[in-house]
Amino acid sequence: MKETMKQRIIDYFFLILACAIGAFATTAVMIPNGLTIGGLTGIVRIMQYYVSFDFSLMYYAGAFVILIIVIATIGIKEAKKVLVVTIMYPAILFVLELFDFKLLEEKDVILAAIFCGVFSGVCNGIVFWRGYAFCGTESIAKIIKKKFMPQVDISKILLALDACIIIISAFIYGRNIALYALVTQFIASKMVDFIMYGFETKIVQVDIITSKAEETIEFVMKSLDRGVSSRKTVGEFTGKEKKELVVLCSPRESMLLKKFLAQTDPGAFVTVLHVDTVWGSGKGFTSIEKDI
Repeated sequence: MKETMKQRIIDYFFLILACAIGAFATTAVMIPNGLTIGGLTGIVRIMQYYVSFDFSLMYYAGAFVILIIVIATIGIKEAKKVLVVTIMYPAILFVLELFDFKLLEEKDVILAAIFCGVFSGVCNGIVFWRGYAFCGTESIAKIIKKKFMPQVDISKILLALDACIIIISAFIYGRNIALYALVTQFIASKMVDFIMYGFETKIVQVDIITSKAEETIEFVMKSLDRGVSSRKTVGEFTGKEKKELVVLCSPRESMLLKKFLAQTDPGAFVTVLHVDTVWGSGKGFTSIEKDI
């Protein structure tokens, strides 16, 4: 019980920090420089062009409308994931709006687009890292996927939604502002990856089907000092059963493995997959207990 309470306190500390950073990006950088972005923030920016309400109040209204739709269509379980941030983020937005602070001394849309992307990405990254989410276009994308397009990947639906928001912004705020929004969106996505996974050594997954399975296992374990797992696989064309080896290693080590296979079994079938991060106790991997 104490451990759960401690974990929740830590989560809320980071959520408050994340929401403060994200709200600062909006109130002190984005709005003073006339910029926009995708997501619910972009929707509110479009509405703000026609309605003269405070940004925070409009964001609150939009977030709660989406939250109600989520509860009605997907269920309360999904709504719980976004409830905390739905309440916390607009409240911090409202407080920071009162200060009317501007980060840049004079209007500079290029710098503003960059810094807005950095701050927004840090905000989203921390929220995702702690296992929470915003009630915005991601929630809308989940609804669309579940109710109308179950065969389409949610990331593609989300990309389409954000693209539509930015395109509409181009008609309202101008093409240049829409292009700056793309810059902001790109930087934000990269910052999310950095916050969640860091600049650690990238890992690749190498899947190997070879007639020299035992020799390959020995090379991986002794020469590369890596672990290897195997599973049985059947080629439907030949009907032959072989071992499929799975190796997680660095890109450099994958090239050494490729050279070994080229010499020992030129007929080997190899698939190399990019992996953002690996949690485990192996060499070069991030401990699963780190930053929890």
